[in-house]
Amino acid sequence: MPFKQHRHRPWLSRGQRDNQAHARSRAIGERSVATLKGWKVLTRLRCCPPRATALVQEMLVLQLVEQGRYSG
Repeated sequence: MPFKQHRHRPWLSRGQRDNQAHARSRAIGERSVATLKGWKVLTRLRCCPPRATALVQEMLVLQLVEQGRYSG
């Protein structure tokens, strides 16, 4: 869990800042795994890893376009 800054203690120690940065970067991975779990079609995917990667990237772009969050 990341540490929060409080009113009475406006600074974080170095270890707390490092933990906060780690949690921030880990959250991105957690959201991506949750998105991939929602795609049921991946359970039937049988191909080589490079091709699977390309397919997942394309599906992600289509999903972001559908949600209106694609900025490419």
